[in-house]
Amino acid sequence: MRRRRIRKRWIALVCCLLLVVPAVSYVRALLYPGNASFSVRTVEWFRDHGGGPIIDTIETWKYSRQQPPATGAPIDITPPSALPLPRTAHRTGAAVPVVRLLPGVAPLPQEGVWPVARQTKSGTPLLWTTWFRADTAHLPVSAAAALMPKGVDRLHLMPGTREPVVGMASKNGYSVPGADRSALVATFNAGFKMRDSHGGWWTAAEPAVPLVDGRASVVIYRDGTARVGTWNQTVRMTPEVVAVRQNLDQVIVDGHIVDGLSTNANARWGTVRSQFQYTWRSGLGTDAHGNLIYVAGDKLTLATLAGAMHQAGIVQGMELDIHSAMVSFDIEQPGRTAR
Repeated sequence: MRRRRIRKRWIALVCCLLLVVPAVSYVRALLYPGNASFSVRTVEWFRDHGGGPIIDTIETWKYSRQQPPATGAPIDITPPSALPLPRTAHRTGAAVPVVRLLPGVAPLPQEGVWPVARQTKSGTPLLWTTWFRADTAHLPVSAAAALMPKGVDRLHLMPGTREPVVGMASKNGYSVPGADRSALVATFNAGFKMRDSHGGWWTAAEPAVPLVDGRASVVIYRDGTARVGTWNQTVRMTPEVVAVRQNLDQVIVDGHIVDGLSTNANARWGTVRSQFQYTWRSGLGTDAHGNLIYVAGDKLTLATLAGAMHQAGIVQGMELDIHSAMVSFDIEQPGRTAR
């Protein structure tokens, strides 16, 4: 009996020790710097510890069954700006693209119109925004777009506290430097976590994750301009490149939506079957004039995201991230503290 009690105590002690390690890891995940919610941190911790396939299965089951209605008023529409602007702005050299509205559907007031969302004190536009319906089979589904004019805005790639790698060297830390916040126009989400992006992350200060040939890439140059393309095909390393962020494969190439989005063979655009989820999605691309355009919307599938990006005038485009906690575009105002 005494031996049996001792054995049970040792078993209990071992079990406790085995639980200590994941418990400490989970607590650290809940406490690391950043504004991620409790639920997001919990899900991501579960993914990081082998639970990814289970989370993906649950998400696909949940979101693929949230098909929006076929008719009704648009959802998630941002109120139009009070600063209307013609479709072409000669002062900046930026030609604002004409939004392709859904064929056979009567346009609503302000649908597809590009008002100014942010401008300088002298009146130079820094940012345009618009909205439009994006799914002929589900008319309440709308997408929003933000256009950042080439030669006016400067794009910067900021690392997070845990992505692309924990402890990445960054001269500006992991938030926008205080001296630059008064000039900040907007901030928006990047792509999937690096382990899911099938690509790399490179800056002149820290080549954190090796770049991969053939991956969709947003390439940032020394003058602050950016291009979206396929690495070592349409974009490549030059002395002028200061940062590269890769994520999956392109969804728009040379003005055409790529084939295969509805099958997502070989998980080119995320976990297979995730393409059928009706959820928040975001994408980034450049138009025919080199302007950078961000597109996002709720209840989008992979195909309707690509369609919305095409509607907004993107000719070279890539998917960014999905789900509500991971999709964000914040228009900053002078004097506002941004992190």
